[in-house]
Amino acid sequence: MTFFIGIDVGTGSARAGVFDSEGNLKSTSAQTIETYRPLENFAQQSSADIWEAVCTATKTAIADANISSSEIVGVGFDATCSLVVTDASDGPVSVDPAGLAHQNVMLWMDHRAIEDANEINAIGGSVLKHVGGRISPEMELPKLRWMKRELPQSWKNAAQFWDLPDWLVHRATNSFTRSLCSTVCKWTYLGHKGFAGEGWDDDFLSSIGLEDLVADEHASIGSTLAVPGERCGVLTEQSAAELGLVAGIAVSASLIDAYAGALGTLGLDIGESPIDSRLAVIAGTSTCHIAFNPKPIFVSGVWGPYFGVTLPDMWALEGGQSAAGALMDAVVARHSASVPLAIEAKKQGKRISDLIEDRLTSMAEETAFLASTRHVQPDFHGNRSPLAEPWRKGAVVGLGMSADLDDLALDYLATIQALAYGTRHIIEEMRAQGAVINTLVMSGGLARNTLYVREHADATGCRVLVPDQQEPVLLGCAMLGAVAAGEFNDLRQAMKVMSGQGHMVEPRQGSINNYHNNKYKVFRKMQDDYSEYNAMMMTKEK
Repeated sequence: MTFFIGIDVGTGSARAGVFDSEGNLKSTSAQTIETYRPLENFAQQSSADIWEAVCTATKTAIADANISSSEIVGVGFDATCSLVVTDASDGPVSVDPAGLAHQNVMLWMDHRAIEDANEINAIGGSVLKHVGGRISPEMELPKLRWMKRELPQSWKNAAQFWDLPDWLVHRATNSFTRSLCSTVCKWTYLGHKGFAGEGWDDDFLSSIGLEDLVADEHASIGSTLAVPGERCGVLTEQSAAELGLVAGIAVSASLIDAYAGALGTLGLDIGESPIDSRLAVIAGTSTCHIAFNPKPIFVSGVWGPYFGVTLPDMWALEGGQSAAGALMDAVVARHSASVPLAIEAKKQGKRISDLIEDRLTSMAEETAFLASTRHVQPDFHGNRSPLAEPWRKGAVVGLGMSADLDDLALDYLATIQALAYGTRHIIEEMRAQGAVINTLVMSGGLARNTLYVREHADATGCRVLVPDQQEPVLLGCAMLGAVAAGEFNDLRQAMKVMSGQGHMVEPRQGSINNYHNNKYKVFRKMQDDYSEYNAMMMTKEK
């Protein structure tokens, strides 16, 4: 048999999974990655640390699969859309304000460039139509603008600016070909104009102060691009030895992690809904909402339409929440009941969330109604979409004097419901512009949280499909490797064969539906109120 390995680099860890040609997971392994936070809104990593974690996870996964490394014939990478900076010798170039050399990665969640994003939006440009009208500080151009101004020596030393998924492919193959996925989604490249650099808007780059990137036919940011699944190169002798694989095997053009999750789930063999009626909800530390359509659809505050970033004949829309699992963790951690709860969870060998959900079940037969007077405005780390306002903060309404476990449980439930209302808001904005969405396909860590899944079904009115596959993001990467190796003609064929099945959660009607409709109105009113509060304070400051 032949096997394929998918390698996923998330915010806090690198993971590897070995799959056969039918999509069956043989083994998986993970290795943590350290994040450095020198200042507020800064989040940095080391590309050397990332590669070491990738190699450790990959070797362990191969050993656990009990197969020969020679049986693995294709590799696919995904990662967060983080910025990696290297010099002419592929060495690290610091992005750290103190100049620590090894810290050469700005994480996607790094918001140091928020003012640069605001200034870019004020300057404007036609390419911004393809990011919902407003560029985000999570994207790469604001980060590069900040770096050029604040770290001039690093800027001078830099030879290549990479999106992390592309850097992984480069590190594995020594290829300089970039993926259409990262470059279109996070760098303002217009994929529908071509794959040989035609999609860069040089006037726009110059207008925002990044004219340096135009030099040598955009050599520092990508002059040659490839569609996901296309072979970018093969493993070099060095990288093969480090990964525990065989040199010369196929390596695909990469995907952003959320798009790997979409690839691994949207082909799920359940229900009759076509792919353009399905919304992939990749829910982990943050959440991404990805929809495909054969025609370009422009939605204010929603990223896209992006051409060819996963499937070559489809346009993608991407909504999202900057904090999802991270928000749930933060809400729990800030509560005084969280410390004794963590001790009890460790004692019982359970997750904290399991104990909270058990408590909710004991409080009422129908838990949804428990949060009728507890409301959360979930933009603790800004609103990615559809408001596209990264400066926003969160709020909790309906607090009493209690600080016990019951009170924490209400915060937890109200937070999950608020995240579901955020998804509903994104869906409504997409539908208003012509998207037809009636089904959510859930993946990521929160897909295993039954309360999160149920509240999303009830709050949005959409049925939710949950794959049986426990590692759909890694599966999406393995599909890339399988296509690059020639096992399948294209990604659609790989999806049909490898996606597998799952189960469906239907939205409930009646009083549950009425409850969520009313609470959604509160959610929207809280968003409007926050804008008013902000405007009042800005007026007062003046």
